[in-house]
This record gives sequence, structure tokens and C-alpha cells, in this order.
Amino acid sequence: MTQDRNLDWLISVDDHILEPPNLWLDRLPSKDHDRAPHIVTEGTSEYWVYEGKKLPTSGLSAVAGKTKEEFSPEPVTYAEMRPGCYDPVARLEDMDRAGVLASLCFPSVTRFCGQLFNEAQDHEFAFRLLQIYNDWVIEDWAGAAPGRYIPLTLIPLWDPALAAKELERCAAKGATGFAFSENPEPLGLPTIHDPAGYWDPVMAAASDLEMVVSMHVGSSSTLPSISKDAPFMANLAWGATRTSGTMLSFLFSGLFTRYPNLKIALSEGEAGWMPYFLERAEQVLDKQRHWVKRGVQLAGHAGTSVDLDTLDIRQLFRDHVFGCIIEDHHAIASLDEIGEDNIMIETDYPHSDSTWPDSIEVAQKLVAPLTPEQQYKVLRGNAERLYRFTPAEPPAAPRS
Repeated sequence: MTQDRNLDWLISVDDHILEPPNLWLDRLPSKDHDRAPHIVTEGTSEYWVYEGKKLPTSGLSAVAGKTKEEFSPEPVTYAEMRPGCYDPVARLEDMDRAGVLASLCFPSVTRFCGQLFNEAQDHEFAFRLLQIYNDWVIEDWAGAAPGRYIPLTLIPLWDPALAAKELERCAAKGATGFAFSENPEPLGLPTIHDPAGYWDPVMAAASDLEMVVSMHVGSSSTLPSISKDAPFMANLAWGATRTSGTMLSFLFSGLFTRYPNLKIALSEGEAGWMPYFLERAEQVLDKQRHWVKRGVQLAGHAGTSVDLDTLDIRQLFRDHVFGCIIEDHHAIASLDEIGEDNIMIETDYPHSDSTWPDSIEVAQKLVAPLTPEQQYKVLRGNAERLYRFTPAEPPAAPRS
């Protein structure tokens, strides 16, 4: 019965790991340490080094424990971070405090879908590093507290066939999701519309294995830009809606028809914009499909192989697309249009958009207009179902 379900805890489908400095060093022979991502300290400065690149950690990626007045993009060291940023056991204390029963975490130094390894000069060694990360996130991070973490794995973006094999390997170890790019084109890779089917092995494996394609905003390694001189605050406020391009691309791609078990989650993209773009997609389909079906093409625009007469935008969305929200009241107000089964909660710990340490209070206020059944779905039920995840029992000790 729904009234027996605990609404005092949520499952966050978008948090972040600041990879511990020894992640790769502990799993490689000493001769390979300089080739792997590792921390270098110079005076008071600290940064990751990989293939000659210096990669400092932005202060906005580790604000947990700080007030808003203390937020800054200036680089931070691990000594300045809250331990929960990089330690799965320490993270549990922060999760308990905020009412977070379980968490799915995107990586940091590798970037959101492993772009660091995709850009590597030595892809053979990069794949080895990628597999080390996957084993670590499954065995060490999630394994540190069974039922508290949903492991999110990476794939070698440069080799879809190899990626499909890695998905099989990770699925056998218990993983149910992997990180993918919101738009591979800026990464120098084919789009999901590639006529040669570049991504088919990945999408087929994801469908067959029921591995959720999780895409974080910014996983195209691009920053939103309204114009060359638009203020950063304007760009940041506008940026999440670029996720609508990802949603529309998948809806019109034909992938959901070819791979019926394919599911995508749009992390940190919010969802209040979804009703408008679904409505607009239906209007475009209704008014423009006839000349498109005749094969007429506009210069610079690709055609489509989708059966436009049978394409059901709303049904495809309900069956395959999941929005992730932090504090999106418009999404909750539009739940009848979006669907109570298609929205999940995130806390974005330890980034500067995070609701921590007040995550459950913020989420409960957000879902207050909903029925108890709907509240449970948004707070945790949808995440449990999508990621086929059984959380641990909530801690017995009260939160402080």
C-alpha cells in the first residue's frame, strides 16, 4: 500500500564523484603511474595531469559544506573538499543528513561521459583506464554500501563495438546504466543520426541489456552561449534547456522504434520545458511531414527514415524518455502532460546547483501538490524501476 511507503527519503539520479587521487594508481603497476590520471601539487596549487594536460578542479564542483556567499569557480584542492566529495563512506553521512537513500553519480575528471579518454592519444591505454574506472565505481564505490549507490559506467566512445562489449561486461557485474553524450558531434564523433549507424552497436546493447543511456547536460563538452557577449548568468540560466535538443533528436531518430527497450535519462536538464517541445514536435509533424515524406530536403538539413505517418511523439516519450529535476516547479505543475512515470529527483551533490543539505525538505515541498502515489514515484519509485534498483532500508537513526 502506498501509505506504507516512506516519503522521507529520495533517490538522486544525478550527483557527482570527485575521483579519489589514488583511483588509478592503486590499480596500475608503478611504471604506468605517470601515464594515468594523477594529482600533482605545486605550492598551494593542485591539479590532475593526464597526457600532459593540467586539469584543476573547479570550486563550483565541490561546494558541499560552503555557504552560497563562499561559492567560487577558483580551483580547489582535495584538502579543501568535504570528504563526501570523494569518499563513498563519508558520502553516506551527507546522504543520511539530506534524506538521500541512494545516489547515481557522474564522474568529474574524466568529464561526464568519459570525454577525457575519448580525447586520449593512446586509446588502448585509455580503454584500460576506463575499465579500471568502471570496476572501481561498481566494486569500490557502489560496493562500499550495497543499496545506496547506483553505479554509472563509461564506454569507449571512439569504438562502438568495443563499447557494446564493455556494456555486456559491466551489466554482468550489476551495472544498469552508462553515461553518454547529449550531443556527440562537438566531440568529433558521429551523431545518433549517422547514416552508417555508428552508434547502433551501443544502442542495440543498451536495449538488449536494459542499460539506461544517462546524459548529463554539458556532456557535449560545450558551454551554452546565447551570444558572444551574453553574461554568464544568462547563459547558465538558459543552458539546461539545450537538453530539449537531445530529447527531440532521439524522438525523431527512429532509435526507439528499432530498439524498443532503449531508455534515456536527461540529467540536470530539468523538465518544465518538456510540454512545450512535445507540443511543438507534434505541430511540426502534423504540418510538415507531407513534403518531408516526398523526399524534399532543405539545404544543410538531413532527411529522415522514420515513418512519419505512424510516429507517435507522446507515446515514444512516455515509453523511453525520463526527465531529471532539482527544483523544477513547472515540471511538477505539468505532471499530467509529462507523465508521473517520467520524472525523477536529483540533488546534484556536491555541485553549486545542489539542494544539499536540505534535499529531502526541498523535494517534499516540490512534490507537495501531488498525491502520495505520485510523490513516491517522483521521489524514488521511478528511479528504482528505471535503473532496476533495490535500495537498502532507510537508516534507522534520525537525520540531524
